[in-house]
Amino acid sequence: MDARINLFDNALGAKFAQRFANAGLVIQQSSLPRSTQELVSLRASQINGCGWCIDMHTKEAVAAGEDPVRLNLVAAWREATVFTEPERAALALAEEGTRLADAHHGVSDETWARAREHYDDDQIAALVALVALINAANRLAVIVHQRGGSYEPGMFAAATS
Repeated sequence: MDARINLFDNALGAKFAQRFANAGLVIQQSSLPRSTQELVSLRASQINGCGWCIDMHTKEAVAAGEDPVRLNLVAAWREATVFTEPERAALALAEEGTRLADAHHGVSDETWARAREHYDDDQIAALVALVALINAANRLAVIVHQRGGSYEPGMFAAATS
């Protein structure tokens, strides 16, 4: 299956992608740890079945020094010993924030409270924005059939600058 459209080659799509990437820069430059950002992006992308985003965030995480063992265990983070309590809280929030249609309550009070134990106001704002942004990115890529496998670290930043 080929991509339906290359949004980066379309004038409107490229303009949107650049602004989308700029929104992501706000999160990247926040005090939310980069490793947490990549783990959250990877987990939401797994849930949404976005091959492009899984490919991108796995490779970006490895390029930033993330341990491949941890990346391989993200889908089963509850049954793994390699994640910190703050990361577990972020992954729980990411899952509940991604599975909105699966649960009428969205993010539970318990999950929110656990995240607030570990993240200050700026970090929690970045985490909420990240969950929203990666879910939007997943939908864009899945709708146009942007397939995973060909991504190279830094590719997205280069395409949108």
